[in-house]
Amino acid sequence: MQRAAVFDVDGTLVDTNHLHVTTWWEALRQAGHRVPMHAVHRAIGLGSDDLVAHLLGDDRDKDQDDELSTAHKALYGQYFDRLSALRDAGRLLRRLDQDGWRVVLATSAGGAELSALRRAIAADDAIMATASADDVEEGKPSPEPVEHALELAGVPAERAVFVGDTVWDMRAGSRAGVRCVGVLCGGIPRADLVEAGAQAIYDDPAHLLASLADSPLA
Repeated sequence: MQRAAVFDVDGTLVDTNHLHVTTWWEALRQAGHRVPMHAVHRAIGLGSDDLVAHLLGDDRDKDQDDELSTAHKALYGQYFDRLSALRDAGRLLRRLDQDGWRVVLATSAGGAELSALRRAIAADDAIMATASADDVEEGKPSPEPVEHALELAGVPAERAVFVGDTVWDMRAGSRAGVRCVGVLCGGIPRADLVEAGAQAIYDDPAHLLASLADSPLA
């Protein structure tokens, strides 16, 4: 039977989390909101609408949501040509592909942002499909992105592993019924990932690649 290796992208394969923190913080600041960076960091991994709601609450001026998202996209877009993959991210995907795994990305990114991320990873030959924000109604921690990735791979949840760097990733994967692997390169503490459902933790893609034989992706 086929197996699926589903990967989050931001903070898991590409070193972007702190760029998102800075550009969301600036977008919020420009709109008059003072949100500490540590709070923004904890919200990274949510889709734009959910991130704004999480940080500003339900009593915010919701008419401002689209402006905040647009401002963040414009600020973050300045880095598209400088995005850097985390160490051995592309090698990890190629190794899994060679080992017979169906590699699928599940990300809240879409459009030009997703294209920039894939250029940074530089492993399109190993990626079977991508479940992006453009394909689902709800983002993580809803299981929908992971479930859609499994549909694209044609693999049941019990034959899949989801790799991510945030609690939102772990919750989405757990709700989808897949085994969850956490990586620390997004800056979220180990204990938080374990509490959210991670069954194994690695430092980054290079550490996971070096540890494949003893990992859930063996």
